[in-house]
Amino acid sequence: MAIATDDATAIRAAAGGAEKSAYVRQIFSEIAPRYDLLNHLLSLNIDRVWRRKAIALLGVERDPAGWYLDLCAGTLDVSTALAATRGFSGSVIGADFAEPMLRAGKGKIGSSRISPVGADALRLPLAAATMSGAIVAFGIRNVADLDAGLREVHRVLSPGARFVILEFSTPRSRLINAGYQLYFNEVLPAVGGLVSGHRTAYRYLPKSVANFPVEEELAARMTRAGFVNVTWRALTLGIAAIHAGERPI
Repeated sequence: MAIATDDATAIRAAAGGAEKSAYVRQIFSEIAPRYDLLNHLLSLNIDRVWRRKAIALLGVERDPAGWYLDLCAGTLDVSTALAATRGFSGSVIGADFAEPMLRAGKGKIGSSRISPVGADALRLPLAAATMSGAIVAFGIRNVADLDAGLREVHRVLSPGARFVILEFSTPRSRLINAGYQLYFNEVLPAVGGLVSGHRTAYRYLPKSVANFPVEEELAARMTRAGFVNVTWRALTLGIAAIHAGERPI
């Protein structure tokens, strides 16, 4: 059943209310046809560079023939880039609960190494300790229960396997943050709404980032979920950050 997509609903969903799961599924299903275009346009293509850095940190050379999870896979950008990594001979499961996003990305699949799967990040249809690694790009803040989502990834990873999170963050510099907030809260929603035809989806984005844990807190929550060797680093003046941790051996 469709839910309301007004600004008030977007704000409640971004804060992690009971509506979040249904709201996120609906808006991403609705913006799927223009999602890739807007991603690259609104980030000035920097998102491609960020994804390459995150995939490099995943360390697929440790098990190039293994199974890897692309969580909240969307239109399969990370899945296709991972499958094309030099020396990679394994398989990628691209999991997302907004199936129109997966369908929008199916044209990118050039090999049988990628398997799109409609699945909720909180209830993955995967056996425990079966994944050689997992990665999520700009999707973990959309999970209805962050801590449960971290524990679920931990469950499916093999001992020693790595989990990489690429996510938006808030710049620490007051000057940079002022410009960032202007762009994020005014320019991005206006352009995103115009191109996608969806008035509130790109208002949810800055609200969800504002409600997401800062880098140190996310690292601490990864540790509480059972990950070890947790590290993080800021990207592009603090606009985004990469976190990485491992399931203990």
